[in-house]
Amino acid sequence: MPPVAETVLDEVEAEGGEDAGPGPRTGAPARRGARAAGAAALLTAVLFCLATALSRSHPFGPVTRNVVDLGQQYLPYHAYWRSFLRGETHGDAFLNWNSGFGANFLGDVGTYLSSPVDLLVVFFPADRIELALYVVTAVKITAAGAAMAALLLRLRPGPWPVAAALGTAYALSGWTFNFGSTVPMWLDGLAAFPLLCLVGEWARTGRRPVLGPLVVALAWIANFYTAYMATLGAAVVLAVRLLTAEETATVRRRLAGALRAARSVLVGVGLAAPLVAVVFLGTKTADPTPEVTFAPAAWTDVLARFLPATASTASPALFIGTPALLLALTLPFNRAVAPRVRAALTAAVVLVTLSLQWEPTHLLWHAGASPNGVPYRQAFVLCGLLLIAAWFSVAGGVPRPAALLAGGALLGGLAWAARGSVDVDRWTFPASGAAALLALIAALLALAAARREPSGAVGGNHRDSTGTAPEAPTGDNRENSTATARQDSARTALKAPARPALKAPARPARLLPLLAVLLLVAAQAGEAAVTGKRIEEQQRAEVAWSPRTGPWHEAAAREVTRADAWPRHRTDPGEVPGGNDVLLVGGQGADYYSSLTSETTSRTLVSLGFGAYAKGRHPVTLDNPVTDALFSIGTRMRSEPVEPVRQDAPPRATVTATTTPVPPLVTVRPSARPAGPSGDSAFARQERLLGASVYELPAPRRTGRALVAHCPAGSEVWFWAPEYRGTAALAGQRPVRFDGKPPAVSAAMGALGTVPASGEVRIALGPEGRARLPREPVGCLVRARLDAAVDRLTATGATRVRTTGHTVTAGLPPGSTGVAVLAVPRISGWSCAAGDADLRPARAYEGLVAVPLDGRADTVHCSFRPPGLRLGGAVGAAALLALAATGVLHRRRSRG
Repeated sequence: MPPVAETVLDEVEAEGGEDAGPGPRTGAPARRGARAAGAAALLTAVLFCLATALSRSHPFGPVTRNVVDLGQQYLPYHAYWRSFLRGETHGDAFLNWNSGFGANFLGDVGTYLSSPVDLLVVFFPADRIELALYVVTAVKITAAGAAMAALLLRLRPGPWPVAAALGTAYALSGWTFNFGSTVPMWLDGLAAFPLLCLVGEWARTGRRPVLGPLVVALAWIANFYTAYMATLGAAVVLAVRLLTAEETATVRRRLAGALRAARSVLVGVGLAAPLVAVVFLGTKTADPTPEVTFAPAAWTDVLARFLPATASTASPALFIGTPALLLALTLPFNRAVAPRVRAALTAAVVLVTLSLQWEPTHLLWHAGASPNGVPYRQAFVLCGLLLIAAWFSVAGGVPRPAALLAGGALLGGLAWAARGSVDVDRWTFPASGAAALLALIAALLALAAARREPSGAVGGNHRDSTGTAPEAPTGDNRENSTATARQDSARTALKAPARPALKAPARPARLLPLLAVLLLVAAQAGEAAVTGKRIEEQQRAEVAWSPRTGPWHEAAAREVTRADAWPRHRTDPGEVPGGNDVLLVGGQGADYYSSLTSETTSRTLVSLGFGAYAKGRHPVTLDNPVTDALFSIGTRMRSEPVEPVRQDAPPRATVTATTTPVPPLVTVRPSARPAGPSGDSAFARQERLLGASVYELPAPRRTGRALVAHCPAGSEVWFWAPEYRGTAALAGQRPVRFDGKPPAVSAAMGALGTVPASGEVRIALGPEGRARLPREPVGCLVRARLDAAVDRLTATGATRVRTTGHTVTAGLPPGSTGVAVLAVPRISGWSCAAGDADLRPARAYEGLVAVPLDGRADTVHCSFRPPGLRLGGAVGAAALLALAATGVLHRRRSRG
């Protein structure tokens, strides 16, 4: 953009007595930064909502946005977060009683909910949680655009409308639409990258030593996973600045700037340690996912992802808009930019691009572990670097025709090389071509305006004898040099005659740059809207989705509220579409989907016949009377859909509640070694934990596609085959579906019907592929035996149970011996004691929390503290002291 544009856009400020001379006006950089951030925020919000509306997605259309984890994790967690903040949950910040029969909630807060923006959910009613999550998502994306626009003007002065457009391009990159908008917690990293780059600028110039660590802490608290990637990216930008900026032209200054930046990061991460340590140790005890071997994407696909309307989880999402990409590609050829800046920024972009495809650097970006699912989660950093490169190429004026031609040739070659990629959409090349045409017209208008610019205009694109424009003072350099410049100007004014004021540019010259800016914004905006629309449509068509919340969830929530009797017994909401049911509708069931799902929880529940998704990290409810007795589920909800579940309408169902007698939450067993039959089937494990034989376990004979066995007449037939995918049907009964798909999905135990009077059990199998069955796939439940076991455990169990946010206290019958068993998975963090003894790490009884009894204690007490909290608190306290010391030393130096 030619400097005349800045003159025109700032003309109003020159009125009203403010100095309009050639020197920098007081407050003008701050005003331009604020205007750029505000304009980027507004444009980003409008375009994000427009893309949603064009795809007919909620809240601007009837179609669900809840694809993959957005519906399975983030929506339920934000629903629970809202209830927690309003004091409507049984648990506290340490423990979530609703999920997985008791889960580490502080770890989940640090993983999913610790962003300050997530607090907005408290202002929305319970039946508008989807709207609340959409607003949270939009605010995070908007903040990222504003932060990038402000950073660009901090790195180098230039026309603020262009900075706003590039900030919007960053916020609405392909990474945002393809990954970030459906994984809202990652969006905190998107906003963190420009903010951490700003911290690097402060460290480089020795400013804001207290605010810098606070910004780092905020970024790491909001989402430490993507903040780690953003920190690496900010380090790359800082390295470029240390090598190229005039303020750090000596080795000593470069080293000092790097050390100040390291201090800011260390202190900031230390301040976040109370939360980060809990999450880190939570990942160590989480159910391990299968190891992933990184396989780099084909370069054809990588190049295609720079183009609009492309979507894939197997390649990096790098779209930033054709105009912005064109500007970035002109940087190596733009002689108006200092050679060292061109070389350093170009090298940074190239090296970061290559790092996406090399396994060692891939592991570095992801903290040493190749992730399941999306392998290019760090791609937003490269998007940011590309936009910084674009800004440096355009901030001093539109690149000259030679640079534009060279950049255009690179862009054309990129598009040609990507033409055969499977990621290219039918909208890709039309959208890119239209945006390129508008960008070309904008460049021509800006160049025409530059030719009409009066000689010696304010801020002109002056060149030295080599033909290379000197780098404009940037950020702190500009501010620090203001006082000196004023002094020099004053001295010169005493000697030199007054210089006549420059005339304002003619009206055509004033309109051309404005029109160029409008065309640039239109090109970026149109391409972003089309990209967002197409990506949402492709995701809904190709990946798993959950329906919108509505009447089904509301009916289940009403029944749970009516029947809830915690802690006398649990209430399980049953199956509600979307997953993580208890977080959406309440209750205390098994359903739980988290990256921190404890291995103990997952293995214990799956071994008892519960189903699980997401490679074990999403155990789901099991409607089985034995496990209901084991986990004190006294009330169970069952839902009957009244219509097919669709993408474009909230589902409806009839919800009923059934209450049955179950043992209390704390029971007493005769010894630490569970009694019961031997065997490794889920039926045998249930019996050992129950302490009674309640199943008949026949040895079925397999004949073709059928299992034949004999069981007591009237008993209930249960089929258990966690790796089986297909149907199973008892003779005369409807087929039951099983969806085992190892290692991702474990099929839950399922009821097939009642044994006929003949006692013959004949199960017809309809496998999809190879039928993988365990040694004991069939169990016949005898209800009378189960009732007797429930009565015995109730008679010897707790006489009273009281719970607080993260504690359980139970009164026991006098003289109780053996072991008290709390119907909660024994995850790390539980401590227990009998009577007045000191709390000690809890023992385990078939995977559940256990407390030894000696006959003298008539109470047991258990408490949960998230692992890592004490260590994180100590580190956080030390970091706080370091921050205070830094502030005191800085103030003393400033006064000196």
